[in-house]
Amino acid sequence: MGRDSPTVIARRKQYPIWLDGAKILVDQTTVKGRVTRYSVTLVAWIEERWETIRVFDNVHGRHEMHRYTRSGGKQSGILVYHGENGAAMRAAKDWIENSYERMIEGWL
Repeated sequence: MGRDSPTVIARRKQYPIWLDGAKILVDQTTVKGRVTRYSVTLVAWIEERWETIRVFDNVHGRHEMHRYTRSGGKQSGILVYHGENGAAMRAAKDWIENSYERMIEGWL
């Protein structure tokens, strides 16, 4: 980077969204106010411990969803969104908030 190049600072933010018997864990990195990397994870309190149910992320450069099951663990990611990272992250949060009970049933 040249002397006149502005410094680019990545900011990471992590926070939970509490649901009934479950929570959404949001992890996002922003640069200049734009989401560059994210994961949105649904975990549920099952049999006295937190179990991962779904993960939405862009770790591999595309917007994927990974299902988890009791018997099979983490499943391969499937493409679930085309578009900007921030919009994909918000869509994942909305999807979980509106469908988390059904997602948890699918884990069982």
